[in-house]
Amino acid sequence: MDEEFRSLADRVRDEAGTSQSYGRLLATTDHDELAAVLTERERPLWAREIAAFRLGVAGDRRAFESLVLLLNHRDPERCVSAAYALARLGDPRTARAAAALATNGLRTAYALHPVRLLTELRAPESVPALITTLRPLLTPHTPYWRVALACVEGLGELGDKRAADVLTEALAHPRLARAAATSLRRITANRA
Repeated sequence: MDEEFRSLADRVRDEAGTSQSYGRLLATTDHDELAAVLTERERPLWAREIAAFRLGVAGDRRAFESLVLLLNHRDPERCVSAAYALARLGDPRTARAAAALATNGLRTAYALHPVRLLTELRAPESVPALITTLRPLLTPHTPYWRVALACVEGLGELGDKRAADVLTEALAHPRLARAAATSLRRITANRA
């Protein structure tokens, strides 16, 4: 059991209570059994999360829709687990879904993990989505400065020159200035 899976199992243990299916979902190696949990009626969220995580990490694309829903969940810990599994799933739809979640202006409060996932994926959608997400957050007193910071750091890690303008704008924001300067240096180094 890897560290991320152990963390998930520990986190949902209280939700599972005395349910016998908790232990079964942790132990089974049958992907069809796990996939059935995702579609069966009246399965609790913790059971669906375990099944989706295990399938995702194993590269079973039947977990994709469930993991995307968990990536957009209000509970940050569920988002972390979903992002981890999606990064390992290998589904070509993942970057498009993460980009859609990150750039949805109505869901900016929940965009942190999609932004981080886009950075990890290094997909063609990553840089445009991070720029699109960051630009409206470059306003004074934005409550979503952590999302903005993740965009700035991600753009630096991706090192794409298309981000230079928005990163230059980010220099004017005290919470973003240091990371923006670092990211701009990384982009400049990539050009050389």
